[in-house]
Amino acid sequence: MHSTVRQDGSGTLPEGLGQAIRGTAEEIAALLRSAPGTALPVPGSEWTLGEAAAHLALANELMADLASGRERPYGDGTPQSLAAANARSLAAFGERRAEPLATMITDQAEAFLDAMTRTAAGGAADGPAPATPLGPMHPSVLASYLLTHMLGHGYDLARALRRPHMVDRARVSLCMPFMLSVMPRVADTGATAGLTARYRVRLRGGEAFGVSLADGAVQVTPGPPPGRADCTILIEPVTFLLIALGRRNPWRAIAQGQVLAWGPKPWLAPRFPALFTAP
Repeated sequence: MHSTVRQDGSGTLPEGLGQAIRGTAEEIAALLRSAPGTALPVPGSEWTLGEAAAHLALANELMADLASGRERPYGDGTPQSLAAANARSLAAFGERRAEPLATMITDQAEAFLDAMTRTAAGGAADGPAPATPLGPMHPSVLASYLLTHMLGHGYDLARALRRPHMVDRARVSLCMPFMLSVMPRVADTGATAGLTARYRVRLRGGEAFGVSLADGAVQVTPGPPPGRADCTILIEPVTFLLIALGRRNPWRAIAQGQVLAWGPKPWLAPRFPALFTAP
């Protein structure tokens, strides 16, 4: 995808990414506004609906600030530091009502897109963004990060309310720049230690990428890995993102035929998700 300056507030972003950010924020806001209350528990989380929505509102504000060039330290990228930063930010922010949080989520998504447009107009689109919770990122990767983060928590809110979620094939494709850039950073050093393997991962009907592991180092490349893959994994795109974000059980997905594997070492496939910690 080429980057262009667009007139819809998406700035210098791959085609469709600005619209996906805006649409996802609006769908999350609609979910919140339809909720009977915000004290509902979120499945698989210690948070209530209100706490998850507050986290989303604060995270969108953080991303908008980063896109504007403001420095916002937020943990050191480890799961423990991010969890601690999340807890601190929620403790300092008392809003848990649906309407104010819904408005903040959409407003801060718009603020992010406005900042992207200003960045593009100022000719700074090729420079890295300030340090994010997961390291420095090009603005377009930061936008992919924002979308990925909203989709993960939007999925949680939809499950809590027993409503359809907003994760689809097109949005997963727009999440891939962030996912590929962050995979080496979120590799579990305990799981990758001593493993030498070359994976080829293909999203059904979409992207393919390679993951090579050797001596604890993780290399991620668009397309196939250098040399012959030991294990090729074909996976349904929405299933890939939900497993990667820790929202889906990989064994259940395998049992339901949403993941196929082949190659000289197909038994490496079930090990793949455990090599990474959900960002």
